[in-house]
Amino acid sequence: MSRFLFVVPPLVGHINPTVGVAARLTADGHEVGWVGPTAGLAALVGEGARFYPSDRSLSEVVVAGRPPELRGFASLKFLWEEFLIPLADGMTPLVDAAVAEFRPDAMLVDQQALAGALVAERRGLAWATSATTSAELLEPLAELPKVVAWLDDLLNGLRQRHGSPQASHDLRFSPHGVLAFSTEELVGPVKAKTIYVGPSITARPDDTPLPELDGRPVVLVSLGTANADAGGRFLGAAVEALAGMPDYQGIVVDPTGVHGPRRVPQLALLPKCAVVVCHAGHNTVCETLSHGVPLVVAPIRDDQPIVAQQVVDAGAGVRVRFGRVTAEQLKQAITEALGHAEGARRIQRSFASAGGAEAAANWLSELAATRTSELKR
Repeated sequence: MSRFLFVVPPLVGHINPTVGVAARLTADGHEVGWVGPTAGLAALVGEGARFYPSDRSLSEVVVAGRPPELRGFASLKFLWEEFLIPLADGMTPLVDAAVAEFRPDAMLVDQQALAGALVAERRGLAWATSATTSAELLEPLAELPKVVAWLDDLLNGLRQRHGSPQASHDLRFSPHGVLAFSTEELVGPVKAKTIYVGPSITARPDDTPLPELDGRPVVLVSLGTANADAGGRFLGAAVEALAGMPDYQGIVVDPTGVHGPRRVPQLALLPKCAVVVCHAGHNTVCETLSHGVPLVVAPIRDDQPIVAQQVVDAGAGVRVRFGRVTAEQLKQAITEALGHAEGARRIQRSFASAGGAEAAANWLSELAATRTSELKR
């Protein structure tokens, strides 16, 4: 049996897909350790999880949100310079100590937890990239050479500060393989060494009660918890649009509580849905399509425009402009999305056949076994 160290950023959407993989590895007799969850997120990985280094308390840090008005390069610049690079600098000593204590045979490293990649390549460990969003697989900055050069400088500076070799590969893409929690049917062809395993969706702690349902098909509207400051106008338009659709029960999730419930148990609610309207966050998109439910996607920033276009190209939904859509346009988009049910079911079938957490765990087991046998020669 093998030992696996999971290196994740303190972000719910990046931890959730890996939880099922860890559970499967553990069920198969392997050992799993974690680096990265904060004290507030520790419960996500389940009871009995082992966090490293074991002699230090989990951080209480709350991830600071970006100003809601940031878009385009300004948003990307903030993400890298104010969050991802400082996170890597801060996590690298922790990952180093965790590796020294736990002595993993292989590591699963989130694309945004760069410290894991730094330590793995410096120590010569087998590691796989965990791509919890598919956007980076498509090289979205390839046609922006100045932005690519800027990002390369950031990553090279990170390597230099932490004594990692100037390798020929990008820290976001392990040369051993990239585990993508999606399928080619949704993402399209990519250049990286990608292992498509489909979404890893497991039951997670959630005592939020279901909203009272009246038997009509549900149209769920959710922009995620990170977009509360930017979402007021859009959610208001959604309430108005749904008021003109009496055959459907609209549920608008609003973390501020102005337009609807602050939270809903999304996984429990999705089987009741006819359409989901969302910001094209990768996890929400994949969870929705796993139930064969079509989407209206209104991307805001980051990977969301890329994921939204994947949904449209796959025939699984309709895209609207987050900042400009009117209630009437949103009503029309919801009606149009109902006609994309077969496209959503096609993606659902591709997800089911990909294998999910079990396929990811099996591939990681093979990686560790192969690497260990190589080291023994």
